[in-house]
Amino acid sequence: GVRVALIEGGRFWKPLDDAFYVTDAAIQERKTQALVANKPEPSTEQVRAELRAENVRQWWAARWWTDLIGIGVAILAVYIAGRLVGGFLGRRFYRRIEEVITALPVFKQVYPYIKQIVDFLFSDDKPIEFNRVVVTEYPRKGIWSVGFLTGGTMKAIAAHAGDSVTVFIPSSPTPFTGYTITVPRSEVIEVPITVEEAIRFAVSGGVLVPDHQMIRTTPVPPPGSTSSMLPVGASEAKDSDGDAPAPSRRRGRRSQRDAG
Repeated sequence: GVRVALIEGGRFWKPLDDAFYVTDAAIQERKTQALVANKPEPSTEQVRAELRAENVRQWWAARWWTDLIGIGVAILAVYIAGRLVGGFLGRRFYRRIEEVITALPVFKQVYPYIKQIVDFLFSDDKPIEFNRVVVTEYPRKGIWSVGFLTGGTMKAIAAHAGDSVTVFIPSSPTPFTGYTITVPRSEVIEVPITVEEAIRFAVSGGVLVPDHQMIRTTPVPPPGSTSSMLPVGASEAKDSDGDAPAPSRRRGRRSQRDAG
């Protein structure tokens, strides 16, 4: 940035031109080198610009501390720009940009909703109450899903469903996507685990269970075994001689009585 400004500005600003002055002898030597190498002879201005650029680079390399100054100036510029954007001038400029965006045919339908979501997620004034982990029967009775209690519900829903709450059910393995459901408050059970533990549970597909919630389960038999055809925890009932399951023998005896 600064080096380019010095190189380009030296052609128009006399003090810079004097600081990185290129002699006629150096220009003639560079032209001679081009002729010896069977290259087209460059113009005097072209050679002067090339030699001036080399002088600037040599001067810059000899003063390494100028890079530190450049970094400091860049940080200061970013800080000042941030203060301006966050201040009165920045707010006016931001509102002006919003007016321009909302006037565009396509963006005016999308931008308000995107802005609402961004303000909801990143605003310091309205932090998300995302600190209660619950379970509820979803997507049907008998299937329990872990979710996050996000708040109450809309008046239209409460008028028909009664006292209800809104629950976000995360998906696996990406817990930032999922389903937002509204259920009666009586059908929501709060569980004593943290949000981080619930997220790990969802990301791992239920493998990472909190230590204080771990229980021993019946191991699943390997594929291909006879017991793998039964529900987990169920045992195959056999009759007294152990040849066949009891239900099969009973069906056999019933068939014999029918035949007789």
